[in-house]
Amino acid sequence: MPHVLPRVGAATPSRPSVVVAGRYTLLDQVGTGGMGSVWRAHDERTGHHVAVKVLGRHSSALLARFVREQAIRVRHPHVVAPQGWAAEDDLVVLVMELVAGGSVADLLREHGPLDAGTAALLLDQLLQGLSAVHGAGLVHRDVKPANLLLEATGDDTPHLRLGDFGVAAPVADRRFTTVPGAIGTDGYMAPEQARGAPPEPTQDLYAVGRVGLELVTGLPPARQREVPSHPLRPLLERLLVADPEQRLATAEAALRLLRRLPVPPAAYAPVPDRLGPAPGRRRAWVGPRDVDWVGWCAVAALLAVVAGCLRVLLGWAA
Repeated sequence: MPHVLPRVGAATPSRPSVVVAGRYTLLDQVGTGGMGSVWRAHDERTGHHVAVKVLGRHSSALLARFVREQAIRVRHPHVVAPQGWAAEDDLVVLVMELVAGGSVADLLREHGPLDAGTAALLLDQLLQGLSAVHGAGLVHRDVKPANLLLEATGDDTPHLRLGDFGVAAPVADRRFTTVPGAIGTDGYMAPEQARGAPPEPTQDLYAVGRVGLELVTGLPPARQREVPSHPLRPLLERLLVADPEQRLATAEAALRLLRRLPVPPAAYAPVPDRLGPAPGRRRAWVGPRDVDWVGWCAVAALLAVVAGCLRVLLGWAA
């Protein structure tokens, strides 16, 4: 029988949550994208909350992207890669860590241009994550603010994590290009990527330059012009070179340059918990692990009281 997902918002007491693969209880929808929806879920095996990406329409192209993303296994503090996957009936899901602070896109919408110190910090963390991705022989191909997730750190130091590996591909693998089409997001793609060139790490670095320019100006790529006078200008100009042969070649080289720049201390913009507490869940099926022990204890206590009253009444009657 096909699954019916709970309505967007949360599972209500009158409508049980969907349980996928007998393990992941979908609680509330926390995001959406071209491939489907993202849900907060409870992992019944570990007891932890996780993020579950639910595949939308099951076309062959979407399934291919889903399987490719499932294959990403990069373990790094500044990367959110899939931990596993599951399939049941008409649902196919990817499972990954739950990141509660929204994205850099949210941060920009709320605060506009960021101070030089905060922009440098976020770029530093992004380049660290990309270094790990490139070291694994992969090109992300869709670096943009919406894919840069943030931990809910409050007023503490922001913690960025690169996510969404749906179009990631092995370095220089022509099987993952479409000519004359382009894979990526308009405005953030390097010129050669937009022309359908095979995946190369320098394409991600161009996107970092676009992201960096957005951080310091608050303007999306379509409205960006030349790099303004700014402490990060030497880095951004080296990343935004149109000729990939003249662009900074590696994330490590970009990091070295960034860390040499005279950037003032960061004045952190707060990153709140944008998800809030997890909603309660009512399971769609019951098994040995689903026993409500608190409820049974309450029933047992009530039965004990009733039994005591009966004993007293019977004693009086005698």
